[in-house]
Amino acid sequence: MATVLYITAHPRDDERSYSMTVGKEFLQVYRSTNPQDEIVHLDLFKMDLPQHDGDILDARDKLRQGVSFDQLTPAEQSKFGRILQVIEQVVAADKYILVSPIWNFSYPSVMKNFLDAIVLPGMTVKYNSDGTRTVALSGKKAVHIQASGSILSPGSGGAYADDEMGHRHIKAILNFLGLTDFQGIFVEGMQEFADRAEEFKEKALREARQVAENF
Repeated sequence: MATVLYITAHPRDDERSYSMTVGKEFLQVYRSTNPQDEIVHLDLFKMDLPQHDGDILDARDKLRQGVSFDQLTPAEQSKFGRILQVIEQVVAADKYILVSPIWNFSYPSVMKNFLDAIVLPGMTVKYNSDGTRTVALSGKKAVHIQASGSILSPGSGGAYADDEMGHRHIKAILNFLGLTDFQGIFVEGMQEFADRAEEFKEKALREARQVAENF
């Protein structure tokens, strides 16, 4: 049995969001194909994940310097303790389904906050004396479902495709943590070519079903 994290970064549900619609379809097919797997939903807009502020940075530095967790301030313990809980959940999982829209060529800030939380030197990535890295997500796999009003997917040739920094940045972070089995599903162009919106959605849904069957 595998543990799958379904990580969503959209404030709307599948009835009002293209990315969430495709994400729901992917999840339904995956569940039917892998009924034994445990799927845990992390709704980044509803999670109590603290922002990376001075308390978190101070806590991280103190712990790296050998200070015990009990010696941190109450604020540092509360905030950094929550970060550690999320990291443990991410590291323990086997697969990841990430869903996000493109907002201004990137993703919602809650996704950035999540990515900042799971990249923790000394825990999810460690630099060794020989120059190599020990990483926490090696051997795991992920799929990223991204929606955008314009054609932005890497290699699409869209007018603004080179400016897309959502999917590319998520891929860079997960690769940095050792995850190399990373796929993208893009539902895009619905505003740029409004008369073809339904066609684009159906294309993404078909792809989602195909990828989910073998994920």
